[in-house]
Amino acid sequence: MKVKAAVVDELDGPFRVTDLDLDEPGPGEALVRIVATGICHTDAITRHGDLPMPFPSVLGHEGAGEVIAVGAGVTSVRPGDHVVIGWPSCGTCRNCRDGEPRYCARLGEALCGGGRLLGPRAGETALRRADGVAVHSHFFGQSSFATHALTWADALVVVPPEAPLDILGPLACGIATGAGAVMNTLRPGPGASLVVYGVGAVGLAAVMAARLSPATRIIAVDRHPQRLALAAELGATDTIDATDGDPVAEVHRLCGGPADFSLECTGVVPVVRQAVDSVGMLGTCVLIGGAPAGAEFSVDHLSTLWGKRIIGVLGGSGRSETLIGTLVELHRQGRFPFDRLVRFYDLEDIDKALEDSHRGGVLKPILRMSH
Repeated sequence: MKVKAAVVDELDGPFRVTDLDLDEPGPGEALVRIVATGICHTDAITRHGDLPMPFPSVLGHEGAGEVIAVGAGVTSVRPGDHVVIGWPSCGTCRNCRDGEPRYCARLGEALCGGGRLLGPRAGETALRRADGVAVHSHFFGQSSFATHALTWADALVVVPPEAPLDILGPLACGIATGAGAVMNTLRPGPGASLVVYGVGAVGLAAVMAARLSPATRIIAVDRHPQRLALAAELGATDTIDATDGDPVAEVHRLCGGPADFSLECTGVVPVVRQAVDSVGMLGTCVLIGGAPAGAEFSVDHLSTLWGKRIIGVLGGSGRSETLIGTLVELHRQGRFPFDRLVRFYDLEDIDKALEDSHRGGVLKPILRMSH
């Protein structure tokens, strides 16, 4: 079928909105009419080569929409279902079987292999130009910078028909990553202290999730006063301007010593060290932000040896249907107001959306599709 998509032809190349041909769904697949898709930092760094997605390709991995067709053998979804497109996984490796499909053993291939992960056409792209030249597809299993996406049906999370579909896409990655790091990985107990370094969309999702926990001190650290103000509205008990002195010392002052938990949401290597140093004995630092390819960081050996944990988190961990479904319901109840973070753009304005996000003028840009 004919679809409209934003194509990146080469490394560091611009997005060009063009018409492409998309395959019909085969066994195990579903075709989704994209209503809207979030723009994530991962899309930007992939265009610049920090993830090995082949070019030309269609990016986008926070899609939400309506199922319009399914392939043979699909019973988990049906046409008319409203869905968020979750991450793909093989379903058979040890991590998938243990309930952690975000850490599928075939994760690299699943997210940026450039084609289908599973099925009789595994490895093949689903997109091509009118002249038959292939365009790589299935970025994070979806390539949703397009009016339609072909995805593995088992990756889809069905949401209630009354849920606001145009804002739900970011629950597939960015928003779920911050919230899931708190809900699934840290699980702060009564009286816990937690510090979030970088309160963009991911960090603010972590703040909102922490507010739903028994943690009693939630500290937001950032360089932008307007983001700190919003963090305070959304649940932070304290805010620290990172441009004013030593944020680690201020964390220790506020907590009367090291914090119990920290989340690093910037991907900036010096900030990683600050997040690690903000927790102490038996403390846990979660790494979330995407640093450039090849980035390294160092920590103090002795203080880390004394029971400190440093953990990387992808996508909020856990299973998509559980995490996304929970966040949809919490939003409906008014307890997780992530809609306050979004701004809408048309697909043709994708470069402006990326630029606004890069400059800090918007927290979570979402592309609405016209059909």
